[in-house]
Amino acid sequence: MTTTIHAPASPPPVLDLDARLALLGPEMDARLNEAALAFAINTAHIAGADPVPDIADVVPLTPTLAPAANPYDTPLAALLHRARVHIETHGWLQGGLREDHGTRRCPMGALRIEAIDRRDADDACVLLLEAIQADFPTAETIPSWNDAQTSPAPVLLYLDRAAQLAHTRSL
Repeated sequence: MTTTIHAPASPPPVLDLDARLALLGPEMDARLNEAALAFAINTAHIAGADPVPDIADVVPLTPTLAPAANPYDTPLAALLHRARVHIETHGWLQGGLREDHGTRRCPMGALRIEAIDRRDADDACVLLLEAIQADFPTAETIPSWNDAQTSPAPVLLYLDRAAQLAHTRSL
């Protein structure tokens, strides 16, 4: 009987970072393409769902550099306008009242920072929710509606509508 002696197996080559990334590139591309497709499908508008008001013609998508002067002389309308200007100049926030290390605010946070007292902020929030629910009857709260928005344009629009509502009611 003959015994065959094999040479010891050499260890697999050690790949550097560039080589490993090159091997994983096609797999990651496929995953990213799949995620992009899933995002497009999940965010597509479904015909027959709640109507979405067309706000593109009313609110510009780019903020203005100089805020407009306050056109309202009633206290709550002026407060709602100041909150709109605050969001327009300092930034819009979702998921909280205010940014921890910044100046961005949600609508309620902007109303609270611009209000003289808490009662005025609460009254302005009631008017804002009323304006929102006129077009979005399923909106239960301002924060839940705000978090569902994809840009600050609807928030600015409904702050304007609430200010007009307050002005009409002389509030």
